[in-house]
Amino acid sequence: MTSGRVTVYFAALLARTEDGWEASDTELDDVETLSDLTDLAREAAVEDDTVLVLIEQEDAWFGVVRLDGEEDPRIYVSDAAAAARSSYGEILLTDELLGREPGDDVVADLDSLDLDGTEDGEPEEDDADDEDVVAPTGEAVPSGPIGDREVLADLGVNEKELLALNSTDAVNEIADFLGAAEVLETVR
Repeated sequence: MTSGRVTVYFAALLARTEDGWEASDTELDDVETLSDLTDLAREAAVEDDTVLVLIEQEDAWFGVVRLDGEEDPRIYVSDAAAAARSSYGEILLTDELLGREPGDDVVADLDSLDLDGTEDGEPEEDDADDEDVVAPTGEAVPSGPIGDREVLADLGVNEKELLALNSTDAVNEIADFLGAAEVLETVR
């Protein structure tokens, strides 16, 4: 008998209204690109007000996509390397977010690579968990937070608080900061 761990995802839309926040859970099965996700979020918007898409993979990473009217989405991902291992995370890891030009070749300029970073013969620190995380394009993805760390600052979650969130309960904590915990609970 094979024992496998089931990956648990949760995704919700929080749309700001003049009366507070409205929450709806969202099914990501038909979402294949960031454009699909932004279209879904814009459909939930009330009069072009702020919409947040909150996605979490239990115990691994969480992401926030913020839409304000017709502006480009603002994105924050708590751990890019963990998200790169997830089909939903890959949606958020755009070329722009990863600091690449669209269509960049997989082969990087050698000057931009940190080939070793140690003295001759000195072993590197153990980065086994961070190594070999490669995007579908074949490029390495950085470990740790990536994106707009001020994505929620004007809503009451500053950069320090965002970075301190635990991937296990980040969506609930964000909703709590926003005063939307009760409405989020209705869709959880």
